[in-house]
Amino acid sequence: MTRILAAAAAEARIALRNRWVAIAVAMMALFSMVLSATGSAPTGILGADRLSVTVASLTSLAVYLVPLVALLMAFDAVAGEVERGTLPLVLTYPVSRAELILGKFLAHLGVLALAVAVGYGIAAAAAIWTDPRAQAGLPALWRLGWSSVLLGATFLGIGYALSALARRPGAAAGLAIGLWLVLIVLYDLGLLAAVVTDGGGRFTTQVFPWLLLANPADAFRLYNLAASEATAAAAGLGGAASTIPTTLALASVALWPLFSLVLATLAFRRVTP
Repeated sequence: MTRILAAAAAEARIALRNRWVAIAVAMMALFSMVLSATGSAPTGILGADRLSVTVASLTSLAVYLVPLVALLMAFDAVAGEVERGTLPLVLTYPVSRAELILGKFLAHLGVLALAVAVGYGIAAAAAIWTDPRAQAGLPALWRLGWSSVLLGATFLGIGYALSALARRPGAAAGLAIGLWLVLIVLYDLGLLAAVVTDGGGRFTTQVFPWLLLANPADAFRLYNLAASEATAAAAGLGGAASTIPTTLALASVALWPLFSLVLATLAFRRVTP
């Protein structure tokens, strides 16, 4: 554990030096303030408190922003060490590759958790300041907070695996952005096209829910929208969120970080200094 914490401390200093902490916090704070300022529009129509409506909007934001920030932090974790020639030196220390990956993971996850806490905290403060009923939405915000950290953890692990496989920062960056486009944007478009083509057949009723759960971003969105009082404020998966059991979505959200971290460790073991 001491070696893992030492690796995490070193990676945290690198993140501070590269301005990743400031960038992540600033992005989450900026977008949260914008959503908090504009999120009160449907409050009266839905009959929900302002924070619950804001949480629905923040869920859509987190699906796009949290994985992107995680991948941008992770794509250079292994490939950068290889290109700079520092990986052979690091591996001479009495630390295993799994411990090194875990150290990087803890440092980057801490940065993401800080950014999420600041961004969502600003949104909560603004909502409570303007709407006395907004405190009713705090449980939904708490659920969104820790599940956002798990979503970020998933894409951190995936980013490490891509970084280890590419072995060059440029190639790793391209793979990371491509993966983000596929899982966050193109995946749902493909499912939508398939559902429209199927016309309510077997694919829509039996296959479609499992494909949603197989995508960590969709599982995250389903889990948070399922218990939200303002589901109608979020377009897209609002209907699916009411039909898929919350426990299945939660299981997907919880298991994906473990799977991605194992994948990253296995990929890193194949890297030769």
